[in-house]
Amino acid sequence: MIRRLYNWTLSLAHSPYALWALAAVAFIESSVFPIPPDLLMIPMIIAAPRRAFVIAGVATVASVLGGVLGYGVGMFAFDSIGQPILQALGKAHSMEEFSTRFNDMGFWAVLVAGITPFPYKVITIMSGWTAMPLGTFIATSILARALRFFIIAALLWKFGAPIRTFIEKRLGLVFTLCCIVLVGGFVLVR
Repeated sequence: MIRRLYNWTLSLAHSPYALWALAAVAFIESSVFPIPPDLLMIPMIIAAPRRAFVIAGVATVASVLGGVLGYGVGMFAFDSIGQPILQALGKAHSMEEFSTRFNDMGFWAVLVAGITPFPYKVITIMSGWTAMPLGTFIATSILARALRFFIIAALLWKFGAPIRTFIEKRLGLVFTLCCIVLVGGFVLVR
């Protein structure tokens, strides 16, 4: 099923409605959809490098708006909608432990999940469930998603198709390592 969703998502990149499709995928990925919008962005940017930053902007705005939906699911419908989504993602077992630590590190949790391959939808739902301040959630989501999508756009704009394999296979690891170094630096400074 995931392979079919992956192929379907990639096919949207060649549609005349690709920007709308990207907005829809970025929006629903932030709360329920398992395929990240990067997979749609990459072929779109390779096909039209001059539109790289417009494409990244659409992905950022739609992803943050979808994150607000995920926040609402966590806040208002966690038991009926949010918990089954987290269970389907295999994250339900760690909810209690996670929620106690979450609000202490809320900014960092949203930032790291918004940049790294960690499922952003888990953080959006948990942000609402733990009642993280909405302003903090939105500001951090904008920062994290913009960093992720605009870095991808800049790399593709500058290096084109040859960087595609690196982005698809290694960029998540690079983002994760950068976040670890960043958080580690702040911990050491404290």
